[in-house]
Amino acid sequence: MKKVMTDDILAKLADVVDRGEHNEAAQLAKQSLEEGVDPGNAIVNGLTKGMALVSEKFDRHEYFVPELLRAARAMKSAVEVLRPHVKVKKTHTPAKVMIGTVADDIHDIGKNIVIMLLETAGYEVVDLGVDVSNEVFLSKAKETRPQVLGMSAVMTTTMPRMQEVISLLSENGIRNEIKVIIGGAPVTQKYADKIGADGYADNGPDAIRKISALVEQEDKMVDVVATKK
Repeated sequence: MKKVMTDDILAKLADVVDRGEHNEAAQLAKQSLEEGVDPGNAIVNGLTKGMALVSEKFDRHEYFVPELLRAARAMKSAVEVLRPHVKVKKTHTPAKVMIGTVADDIHDIGKNIVIMLLETAGYEVVDLGVDVSNEVFLSKAKETRPQVLGMSAVMTTTMPRMQEVISLLSENGIRNEIKVIIGGAPVTQKYADKIGADGYADNGPDAIRKISALVEQEDKMVDVVATKK
């Protein structure tokens, strides 16, 4: 019975984002908490699915910029209610993650969900935004020295930018210093392996798990180096 109730609330959250009703979205978010729905589940399987539907309609020219902005506002209203209640395992090691959507791609919903969860988990996040050029990825990596670089691409035409950025990091001698994780609707583990990324995630919670694992792996390598000295 509880699963049916949860599924109903998730469907309503997706629908309210699709319709761009920000006041109703906030009210539904409060209701989901009162009904005991996990806030992370509400974000990932409710709000995010609604935004994915909006993005699909935008790509098919069924929705335009005004609809996209209304949907984003609705999602933001609900996330503001849910975010303080998201339970994420705190990272023991203060770590810096730099994240951005690659050049020629302006989608940011998935990226923003990952950022929210990272900050909740105690990571320091450098958000580069959307349509980030390869050169900006490189210059900011040199400037901020993150332990992890996250790249998002939501269109198959922009996916090659990910490999180009990794190549730039290698050419400039800093690839070994930074773990790279990628994600986005068309991205797969096979593609991550092909371009030499260190990790791949297909949703927000999975991204946090993968990033935490990459940070822990890096910490162990540092400990080994320190021990040998």
